[in-house]
Amino acid sequence: MATSVFLLSLLFLFSTLCLMPGLTHAGTTRHYKFDIKMQNVTRLCSSKSIVTVNGKFPGPRIVTREGDRLVIKVVNHVQYNVTIHWHGVRQLQSGWADGPSYITQCPIQTGQSYVYNFTITGQRGTLWWHAHFSWLRATVYGPIIIRPKPNVPYPFEKPYKEVPIMLGEWFKGDTEAIIAQSLQTGAGPNVSEAYTINGLPDTFKLKVKPGKTYLLRLINAALNDELFFSIANHTLTVIDADASYVKPFNTEILFISPGQTTNVLLKTKPHFPNATYFMEARPYFTGQGSIDNTTVAGVLKYEQHSNTNTPSKLPVLRPTLPQINDTSFPANFSTKLRSLANSDYPANVPQRVDKRFLFTVGLGSNPCPKNQTCQGPNGSKFSASINNVSFTLPSIALLQVHYFGLANGVYTTDFPSFPLMPFNYTANPPFNHTHVGNGTKVVVLPFNTSVELVMQGTSILGAESHPLHLHGFNFYVVGQGSGNFDPSNDPAKFNLVDPVERNTVSVPSGGWVAVRFQADNPGVWFMHCHLDVHLSWGLRMAWVVMDGKLPNQKLPSPPSDLPKC
Repeated sequence: MATSVFLLSLLFLFSTLCLMPGLTHAGTTRHYKFDIKMQNVTRLCSSKSIVTVNGKFPGPRIVTREGDRLVIKVVNHVQYNVTIHWHGVRQLQSGWADGPSYITQCPIQTGQSYVYNFTITGQRGTLWWHAHFSWLRATVYGPIIIRPKPNVPYPFEKPYKEVPIMLGEWFKGDTEAIIAQSLQTGAGPNVSEAYTINGLPDTFKLKVKPGKTYLLRLINAALNDELFFSIANHTLTVIDADASYVKPFNTEILFISPGQTTNVLLKTKPHFPNATYFMEARPYFTGQGSIDNTTVAGVLKYEQHSNTNTPSKLPVLRPTLPQINDTSFPANFSTKLRSLANSDYPANVPQRVDKRFLFTVGLGSNPCPKNQTCQGPNGSKFSASINNVSFTLPSIALLQVHYFGLANGVYTTDFPSFPLMPFNYTANPPFNHTHVGNGTKVVVLPFNTSVELVMQGTSILGAESHPLHLHGFNFYVVGQGSGNFDPSNDPAKFNLVDPVERNTVSVPSGGWVAVRFQADNPGVWFMHCHLDVHLSWGLRMAWVVMDGKLPNQKLPSPPSDLPKC
């Protein structure tokens, strides 16, 4: 009798679980092949050979679901070393697949291959992939579209159609030669000639039907520029940032930094409007260097029934975008982003803090080597740093030396938790703060440490915005402000209820931003500015998160095909 009752109870429980949407989704394994190859491409009336994936620019679209496993074989057919980073993917216990060169892996050399193997856990929305070696991501990038588990609806109106919108840059010159020259001379690199929408600097067209709702998956894949984006005479509803749902809000203009993604709903006009609308993007910049100050325009074109007469020439309407140095718009836009923070999608903000950090981020300089003429500030070389440490990449992957206990001589664990020489960060700095230190220094965190990190912009060599990207984690943006962070008064204003959850956040020009995260992912995790010029100059560091006690809290052994340096 007892056995029958037990079996009936078990059957009831199983049938109940089966009826719960998405709960029993074991995940599908999806296979992709990425051939890194050269391809001739024509833009702005000239042709050049660029590095691509499968000959496509932008690269192929990865479409998956939450809970799916991705197995992606990357084969390198070009002269350059290469790695691929799956930007924003948590990589829980799969740090070997994260992709940044010399951090989690050695590069894939010419003629070699590597299989990236990871699972999409607890994420849905839009992420993206890109090269993570030198400046190859200028042309090596593509979208990752993560749909919810089967039978789990969107927490917003189901769209009629979904469209990735990748914003990028186009350089007429060879980007590898551009950054090599900059690092050699110490000067700022040449800037791009144009911005692009889905790889096109001037001809992208999005055809829409009246009375429909479109989900636009926006990705800023630009190498060095934060961007404003708008569609003339249309309102956009923001519903997702960095593959995390947000409380919906309406806006006519978006602000999006390199590395960030934003999903928006576009509701088209109920009837054919007898007009053509431009969608445009142009840069936001407050620094002192050169900038590509152009505007890229695509076309939003309404389709009519074939039996309806359409005027041969429709008026063209253009959006109004903020000025290039409008610091108020990014600040106001970012404060509108709030997590859903409901029972289905909670905001698990760390309420207690185990470890606090204050990182200054900004530009600096290195002395010019002897017997060389340099073209940086006052005859020096441009550099960039976090807490005045300009990070030197090792010649072997940090994750390997960490896993095998071979850190001696490769990295040190004395990365400063706070600035060693505090000063008025957003005022004119004393001259001796211009020069930076150099080294391969990391922060070591015990497993599951709750971290509060304040990132403070400096005005050394000019105040500007810095989009900081953290690998291996999402963080909650709990506060931001202008001027210097006040540790006595600013924490009282932190939002610990529904802050936005992101993987990339802009440190405001002349200001600060505070984030919290739980270090629940063992491995070595890169954090860096996503303006690649600043990344190349050393605005980067690494967190080493130790193993926990349980099997699912430990970093697994490296795959057999992990590339060698």
